[in-house]
Amino acid sequence: MVLRGTKRFKTASILLILLILLIIPFESMEAEGPLRIAITPVLPEGHLEPNREMINYIGDRIERSAELVQRRSYQEINDLLQKGEVDVAFVGGVTYILGRDKSAMELLVAPVVFDESTNYFSYLVVRKDSPIRSLLDLKGKRFAFTDPLSTSGKLLPAYLLARINETPETFFKKYIYTYSHSSSIEAVSVGLVDGASVDSYIWDFLSSKDPESVSRLKIIERHELIGTTPVVVRNDIEPGLKERLRRVFLDMERDQRGREILNKMGIKRFVDVKDSIYNATREMFKFVERRTDPGRKKKR
Repeated sequence: MVLRGTKRFKTASILLILLILLIIPFESMEAEGPLRIAITPVLPEGHLEPNREMINYIGDRIERSAELVQRRSYQEINDLLQKGEVDVAFVGGVTYILGRDKSAMELLVAPVVFDESTNYFSYLVVRKDSPIRSLLDLKGKRFAFTDPLSTSGKLLPAYLLARINETPETFFKKYIYTYSHSSSIEAVSVGLVDGASVDSYIWDFLSSKDPESVSRLKIIERHELIGTTPVVVRNDIEPGLKERLRRVFLDMERDQRGREILNKMGIKRFVDVKDSIYNATREMFKFVERRTDPGRKKKR
């Protein structure tokens, strides 16, 4: 009897230890450090506070400290996600489709902005006193792209050029990357470049919050883009944490603090979206890749 009891005791002890070992990693995984949330410097310096408020709000809602991680380019954030060095990120459509192809990130939610839609626009802008009336008038001029992986700030104008058998290298006299839509707007405003392609969300945000910054410019072309900039998570994030984060974003419009932050950011709400809304972006990206012939590039 004593022997059988001892065996039962040992078996129960082993099972208890195994159970503890199974539970501890999942608990410690969420408690091992702050939630790291990456944002590219899209908004101008004077309007970064809403981003910080958003990060703090998310941390408070999931009862975990949250840390804002900022990088200059979308590629840097893509790299951080691929290495598992950030947990959540606000990215562009091109960044998402490339990151998803590399299994670096998963789609979480997307914002509904000023126009009550998950679609948005790419605006071609020039100075108000400029005679330029269309993209074709920018032939041989200076141009500002936002980021090499920006949908509205690079892919769309590159796509328009590819459709007329041109590339940025063959079409523009010179082009630069500013790494923020607000910087592209400023580059046009001060005459550093003749035109730029910018995100309608940023243009509308500045028009509302800082109208002086766009007062010297005019929009010469508007091109609708399907699939607004998504919020993503790293691909190996714990499923329970992913669902909690998704609920935080979806529920923001339902409490006063959340609504105030959304209002400051020019966002109506966050919604669930399907990967398919980025198919148009994929098709544009593939089209540009097919039409881009390095042999046609020429130095200016």
